[in-house]
Amino acid sequence: AIQMARASQEMPTWVTGAKIALLDFDLKKHRMSMGVNIVIDDPQELERVRQKEMDLTKDKIKKIIDAGTNVLFTTKGIDDFAMKYLVDAGILAARRVDKKDIKRIAKCTGAQLLLTMANMDGEESFDPKYLGSAEVVTEERVGDNDFIFIKGCKATKATTILLRGANEFMLEEAERSVHDALCAVSRTLESNSVVPGGGCVETAVSLHLEDYARTFDTYEQWAIAEFAEALLVIPKTLAQNAALDAIDLLAALRVRHHAARTGQDEKKDYKWYGLDLTNGVVRNSVTAGVLEPMVSKLKSLKFATEAAITILRIDDLIRIAPEQDQQ
Repeated sequence: AIQMARASQEMPTWVTGAKIALLDFDLKKHRMSMGVNIVIDDPQELERVRQKEMDLTKDKIKKIIDAGTNVLFTTKGIDDFAMKYLVDAGILAARRVDKKDIKRIAKCTGAQLLLTMANMDGEESFDPKYLGSAEVVTEERVGDNDFIFIKGCKATKATTILLRGANEFMLEEAERSVHDALCAVSRTLESNSVVPGGGCVETAVSLHLEDYARTFDTYEQWAIAEFAEALLVIPKTLAQNAALDAIDLLAALRVRHHAARTGQDEKKDYKWYGLDLTNGVVRNSVTAGVLEPMVSKLKSLKFATEAAITILRIDDLIRIAPEQDQQ
């Protein structure tokens, strides 16, 4: 869908079996190029020149119509002279379409965006293979705005999400939420794997690193233990942002994960436990449907580790004394 009305109210609002032409040039009465001068002495010749300019535009539009076009989008303008022929042919046309929108339409419908109608022979032609296909193209009014909807696209099953709200603040918040959800789905499809959310991964990795740190009897034990402690900042911050007791929830979460590591088979499901910030308890994040893309979790851990290493490499700080003001 694009937020735009058809170029003329006399054009149809509903087209089935749409054959879509996409143009990146204007449909206006032909004019000579800049810097071209024609000196005419006979007034009749002047009228013939004007008629030829109109015939050139008429022939261009006729070639587009003869190719089977019944829907037309252009990034430039359409004047009243060209509009008359499009209305007579029953074509739904829209002008000054944004470049991003028209490229998306080309991708969805299989149409080819044309910069010019010139061919290799130096003449103008319009091949039907340039047309895209869709089941229905319709103009509908949603709220206070007109939209052109393209349904049943040939090439891809693209979808437009149309958000409506009471004011701009609600719309911006809804847009951010939808954008975050789409990014999460995209990341999940990219990695094809998910992990439990609600601080489950950080707690499990922290307990594992605490046990692993005890296998060292040097400074490495202290560094690994501090890394394990830093991971608990994530579930602790989640609890604090929900105005809950972070200490109690974190303790209960650590107990569940420790039981999953050392307990019997009936406690193995405790390894999926994370925070339920709505009810202030811990629960099985997998059965509750609280999941995160694995690629996002891996990248966040890697980037945080690299940032910490970069900071630790700074072993000295040089301060340059400010210049003294001359008295």
